[in-house]
Amino acid sequence: MDRSLVVALVVGALQGAFEWLPISSEGNIALALSMLGRAPDDAVAFALFLHLGTALSATAYYREDLHDVLVLLPAWRPGSAFEGEHATVTFLAVGTLVSGIVGIAAYATLDALVSALTGGLFVVLVGALLVLTGLFQRLSTGFGLGERDDPSLLDAVLVGIGQGIAILPGVSRSGTTTGVLLLRGHEGPDAFRFSFLLSIPAAVGGGLLAYFDTGLADVTLAAAGVSLVVAAVVGYLTIDALMRVVERIDFWAVCVALGALAMLGGLLVA
Repeated sequence: MDRSLVVALVVGALQGAFEWLPISSEGNIALALSMLGRAPDDAVAFALFLHLGTALSATAYYREDLHDVLVLLPAWRPGSAFEGEHATVTFLAVGTLVSGIVGIAAYATLDALVSALTGGLFVVLVGALLVLTGLFQRLSTGFGLGERDDPSLLDAVLVGIGQGIAILPGVSRSGTTTGVLLLRGHEGPDAFRFSFLLSIPAAVGGGLLAYFDTGLADVTLAAAGVSLVVAAVVGYLTIDALMRVVERIDFWAVCVALGALAMLGGLLVA
């Protein structure tokens, strides 16, 4: 089998599994591609593009929740925007808008930073962001602000900002958004549900942004297609099992360890 297709298959599988964990799928895939010799900007662009595959699997997995949101849309009114079932609809709309604005600004910054860094320094940057993400996750599990059921406007804005920033490689989207929700007092299962529902439009937007901005450089259509299909299939098959694992493992420690190793490796080759 062609080497590029083997790499595409592997990174697609990694994306499908890592996306649901509070460790940065984008950061780890960008690191892997960089170590395989791909330029940092190309590695980041392809890592972002792969989110289209897991957006598809999340859409399939949460199809009933999405159906409920669409059913509620005709009855939505500003006066009851954050009351009862309408709160989820408003949360997704506001969070998506905020994350889109912040994400575009973060992507512009990311593009400038990656273009200016050599391979080793890029790995150090990703490692540092992984460490910071892990420390934030540790903070969020220890300091919840009371108990909440329905998301509020402030929840939507804060989570939107966090999700927008998470376009940076090394910053876990799921880790950041669930961390914000846990800090705001939401229970773990609700935090993951809100986070993954919000991930769908963000993943589609980030993937398309990377594609139209870079054209995926020298990645062939066949390789891109293999990666997307594998990411979608693996993502759908593993999401439920991975959610059970998340409840048992301190992934903040995994994030810190991976980040520290990446920083050490990057400094050695910088």
